[in-house]
Amino acid sequence: MILTVPSGSRAAAAPVLRAMFAARKQVFVDLLGWDLPVLAGRYEIDQFDDAHARYLIVADAAHRHLGSARLLPTMRPHILDTLFAELCEDAPPRGEDIYEISRFCLGRSLGATRRREVRDALVTALVDDALANQVTAYTGVAEMGWLQQILAFGWRCRPLGLPRPVDGTMLGALRIDITPDTPARLARAGIGAPDAARRMAA
Repeated sequence: MILTVPSGSRAAAAPVLRAMFAARKQVFVDLLGWDLPVLAGRYEIDQFDDAHARYLIVADAAHRHLGSARLLPTMRPHILDTLFAELCEDAPPRGEDIYEISRFCLGRSLGATRRREVRDALVTALVDDALANQVTAYTGVAEMGWLQQILAFGWRCRPLGLPRPVDGTMLGALRIDITPDTPARLARAGIGAPDAARRMAA
């Protein structure tokens, strides 16, 4: 199932949010070694996890976290314009209808097949959420391996500048344009099978 946690509605989703922040710590801090703030030794929470952040969470029937992504409005400070603006050839895209995707996180315990299903369900949910909320584009920052995957998903996606080394990691900024035909484009690339979200509840 896909859980959407809008800004200002976190109390009801507290258990799955805690699981999400714990999963982020396991992936980004423990596995990837990023230098990020950790709360109570368990939860990765940074300055952008504020009242304006929204979350899309893939969960099973027991509301256990499987995967998640954070959406930040680009009219406020966000990762690309605050930390990595130099990755953009021009000014980072901003607008009421443009959001940044960050902290795209897949649970570490997932096997390869399940990981692909959760990834595809989350990508599909991002597109569905954008179309439902008049979001016309997403931006983001990704390391090269993940950036190459994103570019191959079938949607209209383009780099915002040449990738650059940052603290020993090659990073690139990108823009994803969301249009009514984006779900069909994903489907042609093998992403977004109609029952993908239903399988998450198994």
